[in-house]
Amino acid sequence: MMERVVEAKTRTRFTRPLLQWYQAAGRDLPWRKNTDPYTVWVSEIMLQQTQVTTARPYFDRFLSVFPTVFDLAKADLDKVLKLWQGLGYYARARHLHQAAQKIVAQFSGKIPATLEGLCDLPGIGRSTAGAILTIAFGQRYPILDGNVRRVLCRFFAIEEDPREKAVEAWLWTCSEKLMPRRHESGDYLQAIMDLGATVCTPKRPNCGDCPVGPHCSARQLGLQQELPCKIPRKTIPHYDYFAGLLSCEDSVLIHQRPLTGLLAGLWEFPGSRLEGELKEGTMLSCFESFFQKEINQTIKHARLCMSIRHVFTHFKMTLHVFSAEIKTPVPVKIPLKWVKRPALSDYAFSAAHQKIISRLPDLDNRPSLF
Repeated sequence: MMERVVEAKTRTRFTRPLLQWYQAAGRDLPWRKNTDPYTVWVSEIMLQQTQVTTARPYFDRFLSVFPTVFDLAKADLDKVLKLWQGLGYYARARHLHQAAQKIVAQFSGKIPATLEGLCDLPGIGRSTAGAILTIAFGQRYPILDGNVRRVLCRFFAIEEDPREKAVEAWLWTCSEKLMPRRHESGDYLQAIMDLGATVCTPKRPNCGDCPVGPHCSARQLGLQQELPCKIPRKTIPHYDYFAGLLSCEDSVLIHQRPLTGLLAGLWEFPGSRLEGELKEGTMLSCFESFFQKEINQTIKHARLCMSIRHVFTHFKMTLHVFSAEIKTPVPVKIPLKWVKRPALSDYAFSAAHQKIISRLPDLDNRPSLF
């Protein structure tokens, strides 16, 4: 791998056709209307691990509420997370918020225009920084996101694991050498990302419409379906959790997750992971013991009302939801909070707990527990 050389003529076979294709077929996306650094930064963060069709409406809403870095910096984290709700990978939203505060505090609201300055901000790595510097500031920095890695591995028929250090280093060098002159670099990055997203896709690449297809080594060898090298997937564990829909009059008890770790800062219905035997009676005992400890309240007449399956990046979960009512309000402190049911929509919940909220009307039609 280290002996591979990117020849000068490769630009003629790859870069030029790609730029010409982009001028004719590039996607019309809202974040391409201008090269404002804040706009480019927000879009690049949203597009990390998220498809364009999913990110697009979130981008429009986010910019309408937080049109400048100052608006984002002074916002409550809850409001930021609520706007992000459903987009997933919530660490991106928290990092955006933290970075905005740092930009305002240390740079007077001006987004850094250096690789070191950007990479020092939460949530920005080398590839994201390269995209911001090239697209927003007219500089010339390579990127190596999933789309670019896939395109290059196929074009050069890289059969080694792209995660290996030597392979990754070569791909970074290749990505830089293929870039055109500085004034065209922004279009080039947009072009290669579009190519990977719309033509050189992970499955069933549309090689017939590829502007660099005639010189693609993987296509010539019939390896486009096999490359990049497939990484064996690890077995995903499964865990069981319970959550409690504890009601008092027209309010329900919710809990805010810690500001670090999985789903940090989001709200949920209180609960915990289940261990051992998963019989309904055993789970009910766990539910009752949990609330006895959390709010010093004996729970009676609880019932299992639903079970929800959800898949995270690293594990699968079945969430067993119990409902119960208490007649007398119990004072609580953050991270616990009593909330009127109609006001639940004001809080950012994870996808699994949003499913619970969506089914609340069905539960309300059941007979009272008392």
